Amino acid sequence: MEYTRLGRTGLTVSKICLGCMTYGVPERGAHPWTLDEAASRPLIRQAVELGINFFDTANAYSDGTSEEIVGRALREFGRRDEIVVATKLRYASRKAPNVGGLSRKAVLHEIDASLKRLGMDHVDLYQIHRWDPYTPIEETMEALHEVVKAGKARYLGASSMHAWQFAKAQQVAERHGWTRFVSMQPELSLLYREEEREMLPLCRDQGVGVIPWSPLARGRLARPWGEDTPRIATDVFGTSLFARTEAADRGVAEALGAVAAQRGLPRAQIALAWLLRQPGVTAPIVGASRPEHFDDAVAALGVTLSDAEAAALEAPYLPHAVVGFD
Repeated sequence: MEYTRLGRTGLTVSKICLGCMTYGVPERGAHPWTLDEAASRPLIRQAVELGINFFDTANAYSDGTSEEIVGRALREFGRRDEIVVATKLRYASRKAPNVGGLSRKAVLHEIDASLKRLGMDHVDLYQIHRWDPYTPIEETMEALHEVVKAGKARYLGASSMHAWQFAKAQQVAERHGWTRFVSMQPELSLLYREEEREMLPLCRDQGVGVIPWSPLARGRLARPWGEDTPRIATDVFGTSLFARTEAADRGVAEALGAVAAQRGLPRAQIALAWLLRQPGVTAPIVGASRPEHFDDAVAALGVTLSDAEAAALEAPYLPHAVVGFD
């Protein structure tokens, strides 16, 4: 395993982050394709044994059961002082007043609820899952700062939003002497590159770590185009991300297949290698539902693409509408 620093912090993270949306009770929440605890534990253990020390989950994944499963497994398989645990808040678990969002009330409630589910006294990275248009950002940033000062989180991060929103949040924190975000979790893959316009240059300029989600486009870059899996067939959110760009995306997938065939490597390794060569990217968030998924993720660290190969992969891409910010 290879390691790096998260942005300009002193925090050391593996260059592969394990995305834990895959692990949760299938009957809970919006992801019927998740793995239950018995199926999840061997994969989390395999990640730890491979040297992966960076684990990303969220309070909304499988109605909180992802945090429960991941917390129990990491307490058994890992050393807490070596492991970096990241979780998120924003989405509501049910429709009710003051449930969800980024109000002061929500932030202070959700960190305690996440820590209880994880069975930990702190998380290493506490992230806002999306922007909350109904709460003043000053209220959110002050509450997050208090979470850090209370010792319940070591660092703060954010996820998909407009670059101007992220810049505003950072400026508000700096003006008041509050804790700033050290990481951004955007959608980024060969099939979705819109963050190259503003967010990625902003992060590079400000020394913010970038941990992209959906680096394999919800599995679409791991297999021949049109080959479905149970996850793709039931992934309503994933369908919403790519439904309008299938014609353009097919060209990218075909270019990926050609480069992979020339190199004699799986598509997933080439797609991840492309992402890892992008300036400013810290660690892609990779999901793993089978042991061989780790093989591709770890092997991608040793794959170096030529400029010509990268250009061939990038050439078919056409601009996409911005998605995933809601």
